[in-house]
Amino acid sequence: MNNIEFDKRHIWHPYTSATEPLPCYEVTGAAGVELTLATGEVLVDGMSSWWAAIHGYNHPVLNNAAKQQLDDFAHVMFGGITHQPAITLTKQLLNMVPAGLNRVFLADSGSVSVEVAIKMALQYFACQGQPNKHKILSPRNGYHGDTFAAMSVCDPINGMHSLFKNVLAEQVFAPAPQTRFGQTWNEDDILPLQELLEKHQHELAALILEPIVQGAGGMRMYHPEFLRRARQLCDEYDVLLIVDEIATGFGRTGKLFGCDHAQITPDIMCLGKALTGGYMTMATTICTEDVALGVCQGAPGVFMHGPTYMGNPLACAVASASLSLIEQGDWQTQVPNIERWLNHYLAPCAELSAVADVRVLGAIGVVETKTPVDVAKIQAHFVQAGVWIRPFGKLVYVMPPFISKEHHIKQLANAIYTALK
Repeated sequence: MNNIEFDKRHIWHPYTSATEPLPCYEVTGAAGVELTLATGEVLVDGMSSWWAAIHGYNHPVLNNAAKQQLDDFAHVMFGGITHQPAITLTKQLLNMVPAGLNRVFLADSGSVSVEVAIKMALQYFACQGQPNKHKILSPRNGYHGDTFAAMSVCDPINGMHSLFKNVLAEQVFAPAPQTRFGQTWNEDDILPLQELLEKHQHELAALILEPIVQGAGGMRMYHPEFLRRARQLCDEYDVLLIVDEIATGFGRTGKLFGCDHAQITPDIMCLGKALTGGYMTMATTICTEDVALGVCQGAPGVFMHGPTYMGNPLACAVASASLSLIEQGDWQTQVPNIERWLNHYLAPCAELSAVADVRVLGAIGVVETKTPVDVAKIQAHFVQAGVWIRPFGKLVYVMPPFISKEHHIKQLANAIYTALK
């Protein structure tokens, strides 16, 4: 039995049927922006391994960081122990994130960092003597992960988790932001959120949203004023603001963080994906001093969360190296270049009859089709065209590594055009 056949029978891939699995392609090598398949094809990666590999693959700086840390120690428990990689990483994070965020919880994955953020918000109000504030407000079209608390704040209808609605915590949902990024702000856009905050303030602990770009829930790009107003309203109605920067963090939208477009500081920020440059799983939940102290007032006196691999030294060392590359600032030239190239090379897609919309922000390019695409069929076309793009639903999108050159972006865009034509 060859590898692909064995995989098909025994390995369960994300969002894939066990009875009729989508075709799988075996990768044998990855370097720069290219993936090499076992069958010999070399593909330009348009996905950055689900938004994470912003520096590309097999990067000498990240490789070296992993090797050096491996020679020292790969892991120690974080209960009662600290280590230099965690301290260095935390210093770097605090120098980057919006002013006022200063307590860092080093979690395992994006979904876990959202779980941690929600638990922080709930425990904060419970310890303030307001256990009635136990619900979360979330805009529709949001996506925050696949674990249970994270699923509960994803879009309840258009999301992927409606099957579990009977066992998920019941949250409060607001209409999605309507004013698009780059359009003139419409003041009516914020009114539904304001009305819900006013109506439910007695039971709301937090508002969670993805700043500026709603990711897997629809790849929607909205006006920064919505985020600015959301911050003001949370202050007004005594509700914590959680920003899920897992997909938008570290330069992807053209700013270091999505919330930098609105120049706001959240109460809690979730980071992941690009944190380690796509090398291994790691995320972080960062909060203000007020939240941290509030969580630890009253019983039980500590924050009730402690993953086994929290603060993993190997992940911390690679994340620190990744942040050092970001600190060098090349992304500030690379991302605007990618944005310009995406705008130019994706523009012809807008004229295709199958296409409903084309939108670009930073190093994110989205072609939305009128009907859902056949993933197996379109993926085969992409591999033939020498690119790796993983669409879902009606969204054919790319978020290439920041090191991508113009010819890479042109190849990705041309492959989308020919596929949809």
